[in-house]
Amino acid sequence: MRFTIARADLARVIGAVSKIVEARSTIPILSSLLLSASTDANGGKLTVTGTDLDIVGTASAPAEVDAPGTICVDAKLLGDIARKAGASDVAVSLDADRLTVKSGRSRFNLAVLPAGDFPTMNEGSYDAEFEIDLAALFAPVGFAISSDDVRYYLQGIFMHSLDGKIVAVATDGHRLSRHQVAYPGEDAFKGIIVPRKTVGLLPKGTVHVSVSETKIRIASGDFVLTSKLIDGTFPDYQRVIPTQNDKKIIFGSDDMRQAAVRVSVVSSERGRAVKLSFAAGEAKLSVNNPDSGSATDEIFVNYDGDPIDIGFNATYLTELVGIFPAGDITLALADSGSPSVFTSEKAPELLAVLMPMRVH
Repeated sequence: MRFTIARADLARVIGAVSKIVEARSTIPILSSLLLSASTDANGGKLTVTGTDLDIVGTASAPAEVDAPGTICVDAKLLGDIARKAGASDVAVSLDADRLTVKSGRSRFNLAVLPAGDFPTMNEGSYDAEFEIDLAALFAPVGFAISSDDVRYYLQGIFMHSLDGKIVAVATDGHRLSRHQVAYPGEDAFKGIIVPRKTVGLLPKGTVHVSVSETKIRIASGDFVLTSKLIDGTFPDYQRVIPTQNDKKIIFGSDDMRQAAVRVSVVSSERGRAVKLSFAAGEAKLSVNNPDSGSATDEIFVNYDGDPIDIGFNATYLTELVGIFPAGDITLALADSGSPSVFTSEKAPELLAVLMPMRVH
């Protein structure tokens, strides 16, 4: 194997797939990248592949290939070399049992592993294909993904097609976020759970998505990401969303977020609870911490109903408010002990639910 590639291209393709590789893996091949230099009618190219056994990512870039071949090399080492190389081009060749990497006056000899040892994923067939800005669909939902190892089926985003929409939902039992847009595909597909790590690897912009009951494939230009799905049953989230909350309070998103941040300064780490007391035209936010003191703040709201108090985890509240566009948010309440619903006219396809906390 022998090829020459622009340093910027090498750094780009390695960077695209290295995020998949587990840096602390005890299995050397899983800390490696598979390099494949090839030629076809369109010229030469380098394809770089990384995997953690659950996710496989490949990225390609043009290269001047003198001798095709494949080999595995440590992901971190090659990535560091590509980022720090001084010259504009990098020459790579396989000499005996070493990979020689040259850039300008720099020369590196790296240990290699056989390409045949690199694990592969059997993709199989897919049930539906469509093009969508998947990162944008998931963006307002990801904050609610659970980190609970026991309820592993909540450690991702549930996505399904419903009534002409494609719906993304995440919940950790304390908060829930649902975002939906028009479904751009033709074939319906069963609900799938996309793992948290895969969500974090999604390229921005419109991508080509293929889904089956066990895998999702995302293609964007010369980058392709294939991931196993979480094998579990996502709860019936629609039963969690209240539909009879009759008390409607409208507040400015920045006003609420900043006030919650200010009063939570005195909160304890164990229970970041903030009490919201709503009355005609105003909301009072208060925190009482026996160890450090208390704090109060007030904001203007549009509300003319009977006074009502409710407590929320301050961190959850600020994160939830932050997923909406700047402007007014509507909070729908039933009572101080029931889930609350947050919506905004500026984001009609987005809805969030927050469970209350007991406050004193």
